[in-house]
Amino acid sequence: MGAVLGLGIGVGLLLCWSAFAVPRAPRGPRERDRTGALLARAGLHGVSSTSLWLLCGACAMVVLLLAEIVTRTPPVAVVFAAMAGYLPVAIVSGRARRRQREFAEVWPEAVDNLASAVRAGLSLPEALSGLAIRGPEALREPFAQFAVDYQVSGRFGECLDRLKDRLADPVGDRVVEGLRIAREVGGGELGRLLRNLSAYLRADARTRAELESRQAWAVNGARLAVAAPWLVLLFLSFQPDVIQRYSSPGGAIVLAGGAAACLVAYRVMLRIGRLPIERRILR
Repeated sequence: MGAVLGLGIGVGLLLCWSAFAVPRAPRGPRERDRTGALLARAGLHGVSSTSLWLLCGACAMVVLLLAEIVTRTPPVAVVFAAMAGYLPVAIVSGRARRRQREFAEVWPEAVDNLASAVRAGLSLPEALSGLAIRGPEALREPFAQFAVDYQVSGRFGECLDRLKDRLADPVGDRVVEGLRIAREVGGGELGRLLRNLSAYLRADARTRAELESRQAWAVNGARLAVAAPWLVLLFLSFQPDVIQRYSSPGGAIVLAGGAAACLVAYRVMLRIGRLPIERRILR
């Protein structure tokens, strides 16, 4: 028994020592800052992760105070504060989805412009810089910044890396890496590659748009079903005699159970009806 106890103490001391002495393996970008990746996909490169979380906290505190003043019911105030705290993240996530959907629609046109520029004899940096003027509206700003970077440094590879970071788009990663390979090994087939890529992107966007239109009713129904009880609770908040019933332990349990049921049901509905999300594997 004494040996087992001594072994346990020794292992515990060893683990405590290793927590401070053994260097940790560096984490990847996705593990280190998922919020930063979400902001990049939304095109909010000037907003830091800390600023977003501070905004979430500020929204939660403001709504918590207002709900407490109006309802005088702490459980109800906490529920609405949690919703308000998540609202900035939901807005940024929606912006990221809309941006990725918009990019998917305009990338075929951008690739066609690149193919035309290459066929006309322009170099790859000139063709990419030309998208800042002739390209689709949604892509002009990132390529305008690429043109400035290339004029300043003249380093094509580093400018492509910055372009990928600004786009934060899986289709953009494939286009950029294809152009990088063509630049390094010679682009004799670059025009054909770009034309084939444009045709593939158009077919993929057409198929995804059709699936999303069929899926929309399920997603909208799930959102309506989740929002309905909380809208009713919001209207009840202006009736003090009714809303005070939720200040009891039983009322708090009802609110917590309802919130958990709505969250689980909503996540399950989205998981059942969601489409495969293209991930950035070439960043």
